Amino acid sequence: MLSLCCVKLIEDKTMKTILYILFAAIMMAGCNNSKATKYFDSVDATRFAEVIENEKVQIIDTRTPAEFNEGHIPGAVNIDIDGEEFAAKIAELDKSRPVAVYCRGGRRSKEAAEHMVSCGLEVTELADGILSWKGAVEK
Repeated sequence: MLSLCCVKLIEDKTMKTILYILFAAIMMAGCNNSKATKYFDSVDATRFAEVIENEKVQIIDTRTPAEFNEGHIPGAVNIDIDGEEFAAKIAELDKSRPVAVYCRGGRRSKEAAEHMVSCGLEVTELADGILSWKGAVEK
């Protein structure tokens, strides 16, 4: 009886060790995912202005439609990060063209940029949002 308990205890410890090693290996393999190592550039308004001079850049405003209508960077397309269609609209963006993204103060655009990078887009984000923008604004 005692030997049966010892065998069971050893089997449980062995199984736990095997499961732990397997779990660790899976987690480490996930760390090598190339998408996980991609980042976006978060830049000031001066650098952002330089980035959007490139005609190929897709300019995305992640604010609400009401905020967008109050004034936006010329050429920007409104994709509200809180809108139901956000993920679908991001998926429709041209992956061969870079993206410049902004919001009001920088929080929403950072969240959007993370999502865009995970979709395979090259992204530059306006760090402090349109509040820091010194360039032209369209209404």
